[in-house]
Amino acid sequence: MFKKILIANRGEIACRVIKTARRMGIATVAVYSDADARSPFVKMADEAVHIGPAQASESYLVADKIIAACKQTGAEAVHPGYGFLSERASFVEALAKESIAFIGPPAQAIAAMGDKIESKKIAEEAGVNTVPGSGGAIADTAEALEWANRIGYPVMMKASAGGGGKGMRLAWNDQDVKDGFEATQREGLNSFGDERVFIEKFIEDPRHIEIQILGDQHGNVIYLNERECSIQRRHQKVVEEAPSPFVTPKMRKAMGEQCVALSKAVGYYSAGTVELIVSGADKTGESFYFLEMNTRLQVEHPVTEAITGVDLVEQMIRVAAGEKLELTQSDVKIDGWAIENRVYAEDPYRGFLPSTGRLVRYHPPVEPWADDGSENGRRGVDGVRVDDGVFEGGEVSMFYDPMIAKLVTWGETRDDAADLQIAALDAFRIEGLGHNVDFLSAIMQHPRFRSGELTTGFIAEEYPEGFEGAPADDRLTSVLAAVGGVIATADADRARRIEGQLSDDLYAPGDWTIRIGEREEGSTSYDVRLEENALTVDGEQVTIEMQYTPGERMVDVALFENGAGEDAEPIQSYTFQLKPTRTGYAVTTRGATHHLRILQTRIAHLASHMIEKTPPDLSKMLICPMPGLLVKLHVGEGDEVQPGQPLATVEAMKMENILRAEKQATIGKINAEEGDSLAVDEVILELE
Repeated sequence: MFKKILIANRGEIACRVIKTARRMGIATVAVYSDADARSPFVKMADEAVHIGPAQASESYLVADKIIAACKQTGAEAVHPGYGFLSERASFVEALAKESIAFIGPPAQAIAAMGDKIESKKIAEEAGVNTVPGSGGAIADTAEALEWANRIGYPVMMKASAGGGGKGMRLAWNDQDVKDGFEATQREGLNSFGDERVFIEKFIEDPRHIEIQILGDQHGNVIYLNERECSIQRRHQKVVEEAPSPFVTPKMRKAMGEQCVALSKAVGYYSAGTVELIVSGADKTGESFYFLEMNTRLQVEHPVTEAITGVDLVEQMIRVAAGEKLELTQSDVKIDGWAIENRVYAEDPYRGFLPSTGRLVRYHPPVEPWADDGSENGRRGVDGVRVDDGVFEGGEVSMFYDPMIAKLVTWGETRDDAADLQIAALDAFRIEGLGHNVDFLSAIMQHPRFRSGELTTGFIAEEYPEGFEGAPADDRLTSVLAAVGGVIATADADRARRIEGQLSDDLYAPGDWTIRIGEREEGSTSYDVRLEENALTVDGEQVTIEMQYTPGERMVDVALFENGAGEDAEPIQSYTFQLKPTRTGYAVTTRGATHHLRILQTRIAHLASHMIEKTPPDLSKMLICPMPGLLVKLHVGEGDEVQPGQPLATVEAMKMENILRAEKQATIGKINAEEGDSLAVDEVILELE
């Protein structure tokens, strides 16, 4: 076994590998860029080596620097994590020349599976179902149109070396191909150094299901069941679960055996994942097709660990050291259900735009996962596991993936795991930047998610106009009003006790009018009364249990049936996050923020005289929605534009984002030039 390994990655996956290596008695070396000098993984490792500037192209992607760090520290092997150099065959070959082991598959397998065109040919030869497509790289837009019409719309244009949602565009007609083919080539070239693009049939009502593979260097390969990863945004996974609610035992066996055959065909060993596109319309489960093989550890690997009890990182290390798998296919089990949500620094209320910056507050619902080696330990604390690589006061950098943490829950059933997600997301406290916690909670509550009727179009279909928060039912709004009354009374009582604010013989008021809604117009009003032995909302008794001290920013609330005894179990439990506002509180829970305007009932009728500030009209400005680089201006001053016409292209997180006109207008003043680095909300141009 290795005595020392180097982790050629950063963030949560670096922390994940270090924890398991430490449990195995293996010393670890971290490498870090300027941007990561204070990151947790750097402090967690036994040694750390600085490898360059923040840009990945000058640090984490430079193989020579990784190899030099191995030589400097005496590391015998390298774990690449995911992304960066994890699927670069030339890196594996370079390590081999220096007699440094690679904790991953052989170079030839990475090369074969890393090329989407070549991998599809190998899959076909191995007897794996494949999607109809061009079968090779396409030279230009004209040829792309020919193939698209031959295959039949819709089609997907893909960069051959693409991955992580980059270098992929869906085309429903000829115009989409004309608009997107060259852009796909550019993304492939800019992100992966390969401009080759191929086209294949887009499966409608598609489900994204993947099979986890594990093999050793002695010819043994097994599959560790499947993961459902259908809920995606822009081809980037958002929610992953294991097992899939769609897959039957017969289907699982057929998928698994085909994926094992593919792995053996390329001499694969270590952990890997074969991604399949599955027709959700075919209830026989026979319409599944090879999509690609990821020759590395997946972001979502903890859900597989939770249901199988297999530590994939440990197995990767043991396989790289030449050990034989102790597991056989018959040993692989499915115990319970696991769901993973990716907590990202992005703003779902603004079209999921990246929201990099400082984590002013960061408190996960449980302590970050610690690898104690036990099967239950892989499920976290009472079924809740947080894998992260950030800290309060640190920054989520614009140079890397905007992931804050992975939240994994395990339960006996799918609903149990989803319920745990909702409770844990409510308790996830993040301040200082936008995040998608509300959105994730909304998905977990969504009836379609609960039914298991998932497709890769879930987000686009269920939130066509964008995300505005999860809807609240009558029970929740009643509890919100009740809690608002309790908090207001407690705050008023504290004020009464402070000398000079109120005379000592006054009691804190107990009658409140609470309006729930961000603005007066459209808000819902509730009359809340606190008496010695009762709490009522609009005359109806509400029985809750909570502990609140003025100034607290989080409160747990239990709702009981009226008349329930002392030993009764609550019918519902909530965690409310509180943020004071000028006239009350913004309360975040269950996937939405609810604005509570709290007034004493005796003066509530005067609220109509309090004039609300009208928000400014921003419709005459093109505002940069995220920090990024202005790649192209499509218009000039004085140009007439129509709705939907491209105005500017901004690159952020290696993705090109086209900003379009929302209405017919004339271009007035242009405030930025191509090549400028833009801040969020910076005005690019003005419309007349």
